[in-house]
Parts: sequence; structure tokens; C-alpha cells
Amino acid sequence: MITATMATDLKANLKYYIDKALSGDSIIITRPKQRNVVMISEREYNELLRLKNNAEYSYKLNRSIEQARQGKVIEKSMEELEAMENE
Repeated sequence: MITATMATDLKANLKYYIDKALSGDSIIITRPKQRNVVMISEREYNELLRLKNNAEYSYKLNRSIEQARQGKVIEKSMEELEAMENE
């Protein structure tokens, strides 16, 4: 569920809105000029961050696979890689 409130109401009823966020609600704190803020639980935030990171990793992986299909690869032997590590 999504709940919207103004910052002044949030200040006056902070515990109420924190409890709502902890129960899974998203709280939209409305601000002037559409500069709104969303309050969510740490658990939900961590899940969103994990999904974002997975999407970024998936994009990089798909891009690498496509580059390999196109022959845009650099081959290095284990010895060359170990020498690079020591540089």
C-alpha cells in the first residue's frame, strides 16, 4: 500500500509512519515542486538495492556475451595474467 503525507504531518506522527513502513507500506512525503521523498523499511530498501545490483550485473554479463559472440575478446595465458598481477 502507498500512503502520501506532507512533511509536517510526518513530523507530528513519525512513529505512526515508521510503523506503516515497517509493515510494508511505502510512504510518499510530498514536498514543494514535486521533490517528493519515499520512506520504506530497511528490508525493502535492501531488496530493491539487491534487484538493482542484479540488473546491473545482468546487463554487464549480457554485454560481455555479445562481445564474445562478435569476437571482441582478448586472450591471455595464465602466465600473462599472473605477470599482470605482479606489475
